Amino acid sequence: MRSISGKNNRADSGLFSLGSKEVAMNLTVSGHHVAVTPALASYVRGKLDRVRRHFDHVIDVSVILSVNKLRQKAEVTLHVRGKDIFAETDDGDLYAAIDLVADKLDRQILRHKDRLRSHPHNALKHQRAEFPDSSQP
Repeated sequence: MRSISGKNNRADSGLFSLGSKEVAMNLTVSGHHVAVTPALASYVRGKLDRVRRHFDHVIDVSVILSVNKLRQKAEVTLHVRGKDIFAETDDGDLYAAIDLVADKLDRQILRHKDRLRSHPHNALKHQRAEFPDSSQP
């Protein structure tokens, strides 16, 4: 779906391609004072493949590309289970801003993944119960 009316240009994609397999995920690429071309949306999708390679539990991704005078800005909000991860960068070139925000997001995803692994959730029903011995006072 593409709309080029007003200030918000938007490209939606229901499928996120990862190599040979496609995974259902909501990816929204929108532009503020910039037209989101198919090439630009494809470039963003390609950069977010790297994030998807590291962490595949991504539910929703929202990308906002904006232009303000000479500054090109890229913002990404990534929704994973239990947390929203946000990154933004600005640069003179929009493609460079997309590269930088993808790098930031990649580092944040790796840190989030390490935190999940270092703090495993042990349910109470799977833990051994220790009962006090009633024979001793």
